[in-house]
Amino acid sequence: MDRRSFLSPKKNSTKAPSTAFVAPTPTTGLNQYTGTFGEDEIIHLLKRTMFGAAKADVAYFLGKTVSQVVDALVNTTAPLPAPPVKEYVHTTALTQPDTNIATGTTWVNDYNIDGTIQSLRRASFKKWWMGVMINQDRSIREKMTLFLHNHFATETADVANGNYCYKHHNLLRTNALGNFKTLTKAITIDPAMLVYLNGQLNTATAPDENYGRELLELFTCGKEPDSQYTEADVKAAAKILTGWRNNASLIESYFTLSRHDVTNKQFSAFFNNTVIQGKNVANGGDLEIDALLNMIFSTQEVAKYICRRLYRWFVYYDIDATVETNIIKPLADIFRNNNYELKPVLSTLLKSEHFFDTLSIGSQIKSPVDLVVGMCREYNVAFQPNTDYVTNYGFYNYLASWCTNMQQNIGDPPDVSGWKAYYQAPQFYEIWINADTLPKRNQFTDTLVVSGYTYNSKKILVDGSEFAKLLPNPSNPNALIDDSLKYLYRINISVSLKAQLKKDILLSGQITDSYWTDAWNLFIATPTNTANTTSVKNKLRDLYKYLMNLPEYQLA
Repeated sequence: MDRRSFLSPKKNSTKAPSTAFVAPTPTTGLNQYTGTFGEDEIIHLLKRTMFGAAKADVAYFLGKTVSQVVDALVNTTAPLPAPPVKEYVHTTALTQPDTNIATGTTWVNDYNIDGTIQSLRRASFKKWWMGVMINQDRSIREKMTLFLHNHFATETADVANGNYCYKHHNLLRTNALGNFKTLTKAITIDPAMLVYLNGQLNTATAPDENYGRELLELFTCGKEPDSQYTEADVKAAAKILTGWRNNASLIESYFTLSRHDVTNKQFSAFFNNTVIQGKNVANGGDLEIDALLNMIFSTQEVAKYICRRLYRWFVYYDIDATVETNIIKPLADIFRNNNYELKPVLSTLLKSEHFFDTLSIGSQIKSPVDLVVGMCREYNVAFQPNTDYVTNYGFYNYLASWCTNMQQNIGDPPDVSGWKAYYQAPQFYEIWINADTLPKRNQFTDTLVVSGYTYNSKKILVDGSEFAKLLPNPSNPNALIDDSLKYLYRINISVSLKAQLKKDILLSGQITDSYWTDAWNLFIATPTNTANTTSVKNKLRDLYKYLMNLPEYQLA
């Protein structure tokens, strides 16, 4: 299921391809792409920077240059989404029921220590987040928010406080296209992170190395051979981070000098033997964290590590010597020279000839979130008006549960390292596909296209006929299949398979295209013709069900 298999000379075969073939790595670099920039290129760009390439979004950007589209994607003007609302109910006796929060209003600023309430709020947060991704604006912000969630991973089950979880998540989204160093500082003293990695327990008398270790190993320097920090550096960082606690009633963190290690902290040669002076003052915690981050970000490794993470998220997982030289190192220079602002890096990468290289297209296996959210957006699945938030949250919960079943539980990655598909060599994305998850992917798409999902007496459904109406020439069966594949696939299928699909599904075994053309035209002109309408809808249902079951649908 990797790019190298699909882009072998037998790429059009529907059989499972051999993984023995190794395709060459793209040798293109970061020069701006100057080739054709039409529908195909826009679809590729949107599938990587948003969740799916909805036809309305493709049409919106059509006719613009690559620079204009990328600039629009990385410079979002849409306001942040409204926070989650209380849509849950609780029937059992509680220690502290949140009856002061009216149904339909947000709970994110309400202090509550009841375990049941907090469990309901964490679930509410996940439902809401799924809805935000489905209803995203035309920008890269939601993809970057998920990237940062994977990078600065926390687990709602461990944080256990829905208010902290939302605040942490809002921090990620607010800074998704901002300064990475500034965000790292905010994450370091974020209430959810202080709970998750024991920062609130880290004191001068009992230093806890958990966050200090992950700050170096996962969040900034990484674990590549050139990241030569030491165990003593981890211990010194832990001492700098002592003294931070949470105020649950205010949903914020604060610094307590009496719990802080005020001694000087010595670092290794990797950090130029820096000594960070202990600060025995009220704002000493802030001052020492600033000094720590200045020291960490002065190394060469932070920029290279983060650029590798971004590359694996937006392009492909295989970073060989060519990619390291042509892409990662120059991107890292841009990152450092722009004081760790994310936009210049994203803009350069997404406008590059490397990003639009043939070998970069269709090279990713969709994550479960990409599959679920992208399908809803590409097929324009209809949800209820925002006023019916109870029903929509029920739909969002169903979709989030499917992501969990396919091994991507939003809000709860497996551990602090995030999802293995973005770091676990040599499989990387291929981890998403196995004997358990592939049948579930097919079951999910089958369910949504065949029967849909009903909640609160309302339904979400992939309506193939409504999708077909959006295409340029749906009365022509050949154009219908080609245009459908343009939006749904990044790897083409063989001419013979397309012909077989047309004959077996759209033509019901007939040999003339007019069979479908007449049926479609009658469907549009006379939808009250029950027999014909049912026949057309069933054929399109079967076509899209089949297309979503082919392995090519799993690629983006």
